[in-house]
Amino acid sequence: MAHEPRTRVEQVVAGLTERIENGLLRPGERLPSIRAAASSFAVSKNTVVHAYERLVASGRVESRPGSGFYVSGRRPAPVATPAPVPLRAVDSVWLLREQLDRHYDVRVGDGRPPPAWMESAEVGRSLRPSLAAASESYGSPDGYLPLRRSLALRLADRAIHAEPEDVLLTAGANHALDLIIRQFVAPGDPVLVDSPGYYPLFGKLRLAKARIVGVRRNPDGPDVAHLEAMARASGARLFFTHSLAHNPTGCSLTLPVAHRLLQRAGALDLRIVENDPFADVLPAAQARLAALDQLDRVIYVGTFAKTLSASLRCGYIAARRDVRESLRDLKMVTSVNSSGFVERVVHELIESGRYRRHLRRLGGRIDAATLQGRAVLHGLGLPVFGEPRGGYYLWCGLPDACNLDALSRRAASRSILIAPGGLFLPEGAAGPPMMRVNVAHLGDPRFARFMREEMGGS
Repeated sequence: MAHEPRTRVEQVVAGLTERIENGLLRPGERLPSIRAAASSFAVSKNTVVHAYERLVASGRVESRPGSGFYVSGRRPAPVATPAPVPLRAVDSVWLLREQLDRHYDVRVGDGRPPPAWMESAEVGRSLRPSLAAASESYGSPDGYLPLRRSLALRLADRAIHAEPEDVLLTAGANHALDLIIRQFVAPGDPVLVDSPGYYPLFGKLRLAKARIVGVRRNPDGPDVAHLEAMARASGARLFFTHSLAHNPTGCSLTLPVAHRLLQRAGALDLRIVENDPFADVLPAAQARLAALDQLDRVIYVGTFAKTLSASLRCGYIAARRDVRESLRDLKMVTSVNSSGFVERVVHELIESGRYRRHLRRLGGRIDAATLQGRAVLHGLGLPVFGEPRGGYYLWCGLPDACNLDALSRRAASRSILIAPGGLFLPEGAAGPPMMRVNVAHLGDPRFARFMREEMGGS
């Protein structure tokens, strides 16, 4: 993988660090003056000042006011090579923690795309104008109005008719789900979820002491008959679902299933929370419950984490006005507001057209990686559930005799992250062994080699 070119400041820092580490500049020795260093490295004096400040911050150099910069007698602690992390438990907390700590080299079980797929350069170009504006005040708990206007237009493209006043900005989809659970779920309440489904949601519902009831997920969407049976048996009045490019199966809701689902939801007085994290890389005309229902009993959740940057915690809720207002008040009480800084960055990316260009590139990467990933799994003899397209995930079958916990442990010893299917089932591991795989990482030959060894192939 090609490295990003160094900035001029980084070049000066690297050059001086090399001289210090090779003994050409010894502890206590004065660094060249700013003017001399600028001439030596053919950069501006400001560049040298920034480089010297970084060296001071790293502990390699110390500043003596009125005298200059000197090589420090202290040495920064060496960066230790991380040891392989033992797999102590195969559970949802472990998988979520690993997606943040990133100990494994081969990340087939990851829920996110590689950083190189995301638009970090565009984000960087948008920071400067946003930085000053975002420092003015707390901002409205509704979120940045120009971004809500942009989102209303994007929702209209998906045939979801919402005014900016129907949109509430959040710190990502997980924050949105937290608010909805706080508002509508009391301890002991039965709540319907996809099975398999979004495992962090299960954790949130358990924290709320809800009773989680799984609804079987078919390749074309939730099993409507099973949903009706589970709703009647449990008395549930709330259903969380992920309609398109579903996590973990990658499959999408079809229009006939969407119609049947909404018909039964009306008869059962069921409120639906529709999570749509891949909306911006999926066709606008795909079947969405919020478009068919027009936010009557559907609460629609979106995010930029899967399509722009997981570090930019920016998401949104679109809902009927009274529901949106209650969630707004809850957001205000629990977190005051969301980040106006982040919301301005996202808005500028949208309005400048850079986000649209990025989405075209990202969509091409997803399509190519999905074709390659399916070929890899076909070569391994591992079946794929349904016809996934447009997201990052495939739901992959394994031999019946496979012990997934043991497989995950052996994979971890080879620095390969696997996401066992049982973590995505609210009732725990049941039925034939499955695993979620991320198409962005299936091209790494170490995964295929490991799986062949495990299955006794060459």
